[in-house]
Amino acid sequence: MNYKSALIVGSGAGLSASLARVFAKAGLSVALAARSTDKLADLAKETGARTFACDASQRAQVDKLFADLDATGAPDVVVYNASYRTRGPFMELDPPEVEKAIAVSAFGAFLVGQAAARRMLPHNHGAILFTGASASVKGYSQSAPFAMAKFALRGLSQSMARELSPQGIHVAHFVIDGGIKSARRPEPSDKPDSLLDPDAIAASYLHVLQQLRSAWTQEVELRPWVEKF
Repeated sequence: MNYKSALIVGSGAGLSASLARVFAKAGLSVALAARSTDKLADLAKETGARTFACDASQRAQVDKLFADLDATGAPDVVVYNASYRTRGPFMELDPPEVEKAIAVSAFGAFLVGQAAARRMLPHNHGAILFTGASASVKGYSQSAPFAMAKFALRGLSQSMARELSPQGIHVAHFVIDGGIKSARRPEPSDKPDSLLDPDAIAASYLHVLQQLRSAWTQEVELRPWVEKF
């Protein structure tokens, strides 16, 4: 694998923490970005990662994040893991909350993706990975804002892949179709492996990074073996 450094935007517990660990173990230097870095201290210490405060939906903050990273070398792997969700009956949805869901889950991905690609293209090398969800391909009842945002994210990924792949940038979208196991969401004892293990998801991200360019993946769907789809 010829990547050296990774930036994970939307860092916290769960999947992003598993990604930080698997990337660090694979020898990449890691940077973690989140709106608040207060809860990242332990993960940063464990993985040797640097932390950065950034609201990815704000262009000025994304520009500052990448400018700060430029000081020691821009990352050649960027993972966009940030999202915001609001639910409710369609007629009762609060427009500012809907706007925020789209801004964080989709517009922020554009800002980060553009900033990353701008630095990767001169070298014809890099990888930009987007974390999607079931809502990327299916709009659920009372979940219109999340569907709007995740559909947009998937479309962004497809468009970027078609434009940037021939220039050496591997763009991939991950449909995480199912619940992710966590301390707040433990797996039922009578249903083993019925939730996605974040470490197993992270292993799939690493596998995509290890692919030769003659056989690149643009989209991966991951779900537990018992998940209905």
